[in-house]
Amino acid sequence: MKFDLNKIVRENIAKLKAYSSARDEFEEATANMVFLDANENPFQNGVNRYPDPKQQNVKELLSELKGIPTDQILLGNGSDEVLDLIFRAFCEPKEDNVIFLPPTYGMYGVLAALNNIETNEVLLSEDFDIRVKETLKSVTDASKIIFLCSPNNPSGNAFSEEKIKAIVEGFQGLVVIDEAYIDFSGSESWLEKLTQYPNLIITQTLSKAFGMAGIRLGVCYASEEIIEVLNRIKPPYNVNELTQQRAKERLLKFDEVQDEIARILQERSSLEKNLENIDYVSKIYPSDANFVLVKVDDANKRYDQLIEKGIVIRNRTTQALCENTLRLTVGTSEENEKLIEALKEIE
Repeated sequence: MKFDLNKIVRENIAKLKAYSSARDEFEEATANMVFLDANENPFQNGVNRYPDPKQQNVKELLSELKGIPTDQILLGNGSDEVLDLIFRAFCEPKEDNVIFLPPTYGMYGVLAALNNIETNEVLLSEDFDIRVKETLKSVTDASKIIFLCSPNNPSGNAFSEEKIKAIVEGFQGLVVIDEAYIDFSGSESWLEKLTQYPNLIITQTLSKAFGMAGIRLGVCYASEEIIEVLNRIKPPYNVNELTQQRAKERLLKFDEVQDEIARILQERSSLEKNLENIDYVSKIYPSDANFVLVKVDDANKRYDQLIEKGIVIRNRTTQALCENTLRLTVGTSEENEKLIEALKEIE
């Protein structure tokens, strides 16, 4: 059966006419024009005017970097807004369901609950891999979306191309691949396969590799048709002017970003080697991200001991398949040295 977006979009969203802001209605600005259309404060201070609702300059830079046309890009106030828009556009409250694979990013469940959408959860395997048959068996007539986080959070591993392909080709709804950590992975981004699969949505972020968590900018890549639906329901000025400015500055310095990624990968390797010498660390899980998940003898105890030494990590022991695990973000060389020193000191 061929994928049909018209069967996925909520009926009220399909009929919805998007709000048209002042900047949507008149885009061809020049320096000499007098703008009296948007009820703005006329006194210039750098942010007295509304931002570009289409974030065109940022999209053009991303398009150049990623090789994706601007009409296949949506920007949001962090990836969380992008994910929320996907729920609201395609999932009917109290009727539809989504599928995700714990342990995974916790916001999928939060957003499902917020939008009153049922969830079907299919655990990953013991080594944090996709169980393809079980996942596809969980699909019902009301299943609209499958969420795959690759590289996965909190486990850190990237899923194989073969297993992701089986999900994308075996499901007639939408497949969202969350690639927040893709820049740290040896695996290829699924962006290159976007044109092959009309049911594919890929989300990325400037929070991780680009080092801009503070500006909250998430990115969605999908078909032009899917992006048009999402643009229809997004708030008109969802990405503020300061965020757009800082994003443009950072995207123009991609060489610096690549250098930082290389340094983080080097530090990750060093951290993994040092963790091998910690007696109570029983397993170091393979990582394609900027963090390392480790299994210890007593995660609650070790977490508290590190807090006492002024080091904050993430205790993941309550997550599915993650009993007695700690998630360690890769820091600077100095921060990583302090972490290893503290881990050696505690008993």
